Amino acid sequence: MRKNYEAFKALLAKGEKLNLLLINIDSFNNINDCYGSECGDLVLNRIKTTLNTFEFKNIDIYRLEIDEFALVRNFDFDVQRSIEIADTIISFFNEYEIELDEDLDVKISLSIGIAEGIGLRVLNNARVAIKELRLHTRGTYHVYDMKSPYVRATQNNIYWINTIQRSLAEDNIVAYFQAIVDNTTNKITKYECLTRVYDDGAYVPPLEFMKAAKEARVISLITKSIIKQACKMFSTNNYEFSINITNDDLELEYLEEYLLNNTQMFNIKPQRVILELLEDIPTLKKGTIIKQLLSLQDKGFKLSIDDFGSESSNFSRLLEFQPDYLKIDGSFVKNIVHDKKSQIITTGIISIAHQLGIEIIAEYIHSQEVQDKIKDLGIDFSQGYLFGEPSKELKEVL
Repeated sequence: MRKNYEAFKALLAKGEKLNLLLINIDSFNNINDCYGSECGDLVLNRIKTTLNTFEFKNIDIYRLEIDEFALVRNFDFDVQRSIEIADTIISFFNEYEIELDEDLDVKISLSIGIAEGIGLRVLNNARVAIKELRLHTRGTYHVYDMKSPYVRATQNNIYWINTIQRSLAEDNIVAYFQAIVDNTTNKITKYECLTRVYDDGAYVPPLEFMKAAKEARVISLITKSIIKQACKMFSTNNYEFSINITNDDLELEYLEEYLLNNTQMFNIKPQRVILELLEDIPTLKKGTIIKQLLSLQDKGFKLSIDDFGSESSNFSRLLEFQPDYLKIDGSFVKNIVHDKKSQIITTGIISIAHQLGIEIIAEYIHSQEVQDKIKDLGIDFSQGYLFGEPSKELKEVL
């Protein structure tokens, strides 16, 4: 017996423990795209009719989202019985073709998430089971397991989304600063501004929360907070400072106005501000990105490419625009003292950059031995724990 989504939501609202088999049609959009929505509706009706023919005992069938059906058992959970039901359904549809007309049959596959629980949680858990399943395969079933690495990662992501939103509301996004040393004068001339989130008594680096920030679509709010804090910090000195810029920041097209407002507010010349383009920017040719970058340079802001030599931060980017700085990817710096390949690649980057009038910054300088090698190769600036960890205060003397 088919029941609608409203009836299913009413069932969840009762707060009873349920056993749920959530059925999702694999790549259903392809059917609509290839054959049209009318054929898609026909496929859904055939699936519904077929599910009803199984006549599973003590099971209700609900139609949920467009390509989603729920089979509900509201008695003691028996995972083995749920697996048997899922296996029966999948085996049948693996051999079944839906006739759309005399000349066209469509073969479909189903992914099924199995979960137990109360209220919306059981539905969410079944959907998570399907997402985890589809990381590796389709056309089969998966039982929700709260201890699986995928589920734990998902829960961690949700935790950080909530933490970031709370931190933004409470103004707990904090700017940290790490010194950048001029290798000619051996003096600090610049700082990189880094993001930290205060959580559970500690200041946490971006590696922990940036994925969640991206999913929550709040990266631009974080960037704005760092810009304002940085301009305030450097309003009382003459250092240059770099701020990390993401793909989201450029797509929202707010940077120039926001930067100009803050540099004017704190009486900072744009020439002291370096915008460090992160590797999550897949291309500079999309939309107005190049236009924005050229306009920012025209206003006096400097540009740097982060992690040069990895992913999108490669030589093709130098064909798109002229940065002021390149930051060599840390994988080359890490073993540069003894790794001949790292030395050769780094030497090549330095040669090309200097011929183009671009200065080089090396990160992750963790020992004097590495720093000596970096200087021997002719790299202009160095940054790393050798000169100090990121801190809320400026370390103005080495």
